Order: sequence, then structure tokens, then C-alpha cells
Amino acid sequence: MTTSFAMQSIILGSPVKLSQSRNGLNQFVPSCYLPRLHRSSHLRVKCMSEEGEKLDKSSTPLTDSAATVPKPTPAPFAKVAKTSTNFSDIFSFSGPAPERINGRLAMIGFVAAIGVELANGADLSAQLSNGGLSWFLGSSALLTLASLIPLFQGVTVESKSDGIMSADAEIWNGRFAMLGLVALAFTEYVKGAGLFQV
Repeated sequence: MTTSFAMQSIILGSPVKLSQSRNGLNQFVPSCYLPRLHRSSHLRVKCMSEEGEKLDKSSTPLTDSAATVPKPTPAPFAKVAKTSTNFSDIFSFSGPAPERINGRLAMIGFVAAIGVELANGADLSAQLSNGGLSWFLGSSALLTLASLIPLFQGVTVESKSDGIMSADAEIWNGRFAMLGLVALAFTEYVKGAGLFQV
């Protein structure tokens, strides 16, 4: 590897730097590619506090007497993150609506499919063909609308989650319900009958 860098530097006509460079690189890097860091003693930095109040300190460099002054502790920053109520932000790939709504529908669909199968013995395809499709579409529209109204008002699910009923628990339960519903349909298709039928 050393030979490769040396050959490249000979071809490029630049010397290879074998020791630690100015910016902390400890590699074989041609010195013409390393940036030159110049320190300016005339640089002064001014800053403002979070609330927008100007500090009354002069912009002169710190001395020993200024270093002994105790620094005040900053006040806690209590800003609430604003959520977007824009349609494209809510329905974006990483937005709050798609996975949450699909998870809620899957949770209800999985419980309903298992419940009807236990009560009547009908598998998932029989449930959908015997009037279950209209119930599915109606409940999907109702639950989607009920999930979207708070999102368009700017209410986040994280602000309403508490304890065991957290936003993360709902996401994971929805993911497991989606997998369970797909596994139920696949198992019934392969088996040729309902899950609980022998």
C-alpha cells in the first residue's frame, strides 16, 4: 500500500507526506491535497443568547480577570417542536400518517378476522366474499378520517402518549398486526381452510 501511494505521488508530481499532517491525518496523503489552516488573530466572535438579548460584554479577547467571573447557568430551553399540517408532510414516506393508519387498520382487521373465524369458522376469503369487504371499506374510511383530523390540527401522537400506551407501542403493535394479517392470509391459502379448522 505504501508503494501505491508513493507511485501515485511520483505520477502526480507531488511529495508524499509520511508523518502526521497538520489537520490530524495519520495517513499517506500527498501534501498538496491537505488544506492549509491559517489562524487569524484578528478574528472576533460575537454571540447572542437564545431569547435574543444582547450580551453587554466587550468583544475584546478574554483575560485572566474575565476568566474568573462565574458563568451563569442557562435557562432551560422550553420550545415545543412545531409539526407541519401540510398534506404532503403528513402523507410523506416518513410522515406520521401512513404507518400509523395502516397499523391501526391492521390491528382491527386482525382481531376481527380471528374473532369471526372463531365464531363462524369462516376463513379470511370467505369473510371478505360474504359482505366483509363493505365492512372493511367502511371501517377503513372511518378510522382513516378519525386518525387524520388530529394530525391536520397539529396534534402529535407523541404528545398524547403516556406510560404503557406510548406512540412506539402503537407502531410496534401495528407492525405485528400487519405481519399477523399477512401470515393469516398466507397460512389459510396454503392450508386451504381456516386457521382453526382441522
